[in-house]
Amino acid sequence: MVAFSDGKPDTAPDPVRGRLSPENAPMIDANSAGRPLLHRWPAGVYQCRPVASVGAVAVGAALLALLPLLSLIVIAFGETGDLWPHLARYVIPTALARTALLLAGVAAVTIILGAGTAWIVTTFAFPGRSTLAWMLPLPLAIPTYIVAYVYVDILDALGPLQSSLRAIFGWRSAADYWFPNVRSLAGAIFLFGFVLYPYVYLAARAMFQTQGSLFAEPARMLGARPWGLARRITLPLARPAIAVGVSLALLETLNDIGASEYLGVQTLTLSIFTTWLNRGSLAGAAQISCLMLLIVAALIALERFGRRRDFAVSAQDTRRVSHITLAGPARWVATGACLAPVLLGFLLPAGYLVREVVGRGLLTGFDTDLIRHALTTVALASTATAITLALGFSAVATLRYVKHPMIAASVNVAGIGYAVPGTVLALGLLSPLVLVDEGINALARAFVGAGVGLVLAGSSAALVIAYVIRFLAIAIGFAQAGFARISGELDEVARMLGAGPGKLARTIHLPLARPAISGAALLIFVDCLKELPATLLLRPLNVETLATYIYQFATRGSFEQGSLAALIIVAVGILPVVHITRYADMATMVGRGEN
Repeated sequence: MVAFSDGKPDTAPDPVRGRLSPENAPMIDANSAGRPLLHRWPAGVYQCRPVASVGAVAVGAALLALLPLLSLIVIAFGETGDLWPHLARYVIPTALARTALLLAGVAAVTIILGAGTAWIVTTFAFPGRSTLAWMLPLPLAIPTYIVAYVYVDILDALGPLQSSLRAIFGWRSAADYWFPNVRSLAGAIFLFGFVLYPYVYLAARAMFQTQGSLFAEPARMLGARPWGLARRITLPLARPAIAVGVSLALLETLNDIGASEYLGVQTLTLSIFTTWLNRGSLAGAAQISCLMLLIVAALIALERFGRRRDFAVSAQDTRRVSHITLAGPARWVATGACLAPVLLGFLLPAGYLVREVVGRGLLTGFDTDLIRHALTTVALASTATAITLALGFSAVATLRYVKHPMIAASVNVAGIGYAVPGTVLALGLLSPLVLVDEGINALARAFVGAGVGLVLAGSSAALVIAYVIRFLAIAIGFAQAGFARISGELDEVARMLGAGPGKLARTIHLPLARPAISGAALLIFVDCLKELPATLLLRPLNVETLATYIYQFATRGSFEQGSLAALIIVAVGILPVVHITRYADMATMVGRGEN
């Protein structure tokens, strides 16, 4: 495929194009000094229109992602009266300090758990290693707010654990003994860390597996101990991957609202929520949101800083590093170290949900409204998934049709929504949606004589738009990975045979990118299924999703009544985790040249 870097075509011999007849040669533009057209469609000038249309998709996706942020800045300049001095003195300092401590604690816990367990399963051989290597990512299947609800029920003063302790030791009340309070900043750090560490685990394990034996085997022959080898070679080489995993975990922490509120941790996200709904100040909430966006930008900058001076490892060395077989107590210590995160992050919460569902007879006597809410959730998630896939894959496909810096920049900007917390996204979307509704009503009054009400802001369409913006980055990432595996020579031959962008996508790109589409669809659907912050703020009246259904029970102090809905989310959430684990293992095997 011809690549244009300095305005001159690549003059490397092309055996396919060398045999073309003059009538099939690329079209020549008289104003381009004899150079082939950039898109080089053999059918001629009429192909410029579809190419421009697909380019507009990428630009439109970028504008869609930027619109809430621009709206947020405009809202932040609104009048807040005497509320801002109150927020600046009493709310923001506390929320900022709590958020910073929460992020620092979660970063430490996820690095220790994620990188530590990844190093253990890739370095040592011990009982249950293969099973635990697959089970360690499972906590990602449980949303943080569900884990918070479960652990409060288990560890609270009236929960089963403390009740059992009082019965065993004869304590009469909680005043007779000390027990750690899960509804605290330390409790939040613990819960977030044990749920989000798989982001670091998956990234670190993939890097450890691809390092090969180039450095490890010589170091071992020279007498390096496992920990010294990890400290000097393994962990420094994996630093970029660990930085990516930590940044994803911290962005998920910022996005959370259900767990923070339930655990009593006044974060910036929760402050936005209460300022908007409880104090009725949209401008004040927007001002706090802008402060949070600065934190998001700082996290992205730290992630880029962590990936500086990236290390390159030879891809020719495909030998596996032999596992060190542990013996004696050490092997059981390794098993316990890897089992503890799985037990606390997944098995215990999931088992508690199963116990509540079975013990309370929720399978036979469940709330009939749950069916309606489940169907609503599936409909919203399916619609958002379809639109997100179409928009994300079309935007990335544009890069194969139009080689222009603006298109590449638009695709990068379109994925920014994943870094924006759901609360901030919902706040930024409100004004644009209302503005569009006002335009629709103005047209309706002009042509029909009566308005049609809130078409977007007052309907489920607002939720779909929020989901699309929030998870567009997933579709773009999978599309880029899928299209990277499709040879450009296939595009070249199809273009020479007169195929336009539509036919090229139908006959080549979509069939070959089907695995990437399936993976992206699964992840986006499940993320939409369990999204809580944006759903709470944008859902219409009398519309509940599974996430908000659980939230309503939790705020009333009866979370156990929503255990069945929580178990449904967890069961569905296991599927993308298994898919990600399999995909990571297959990618590692392919990268190492294994069958």
